[in-house]
Amino acid sequence: MEEEERIQQLRQTIAEYAKARAEQDHLDEFKKSKLALLMKEYEAQGVSAVNAQEREARADERYIQVLEGLREATETAERLRWELKLKEMQFDMWREKQWNRRAERKRYEA
Repeated sequence: MEEEERIQQLRQTIAEYAKARAEQDHLDEFKKSKLALLMKEYEAQGVSAVNAQEREARADERYIQVLEGLREATETAERLRWELKLKEMQFDMWREKQWNRRAERKRYEA
């Protein structure tokens, strides 16, 4: 595999990781908004105590779906983060091998 191909693979993994990380961060922030929206909804339904509103909101299937999405986004981001690290290590090893080959050729040519 050529250097440009390796760099392209790194770029693609970086882009995928960035997208996954953005999704993770978005869902992490959105869960706070969803909780607040659900609490308002339960307040409108007559649940007056804030702790009861929060309890109902956290038990709501819509909030649980947001948490499930966050779990999946976190899993994807972590998988891509480690895939990126692995590709970086492979690229560094490949580059070092190339350097060693060049150094060896120079030694024999001298």
